[in-house]
Amino acid sequence: MANASIRYGARIRKRAAEIKKKKIALYKCDSCGEIKIERIGTGIWKCRHCDAIYAGGAYTLTTGAGEIARRLVGGMKKG
Repeated sequence: MANASIRYGARIRKRAAEIKKKKIALYKCDSCGEIKIERIGTGIWKCRHCDAIYAGGAYTLTTGAGEIARRLVGGMKKG
């Protein structure tokens, strides 16, 4: 069994696997453009190339609320 700690339900195991993939994935750095950002702690992300540190979500670099805020701020800067 792949996830021995998660039991009783295929849906829960699939969700846990999806979250784990997002957690260990590498993301693109805004500073240097390299796909080298990795999670170093809960909500803390660091670029292996330029050592830039970002605050983000617990399991992904950006959250839904963070994306909405980024769009709002971007729209306010343009206008």
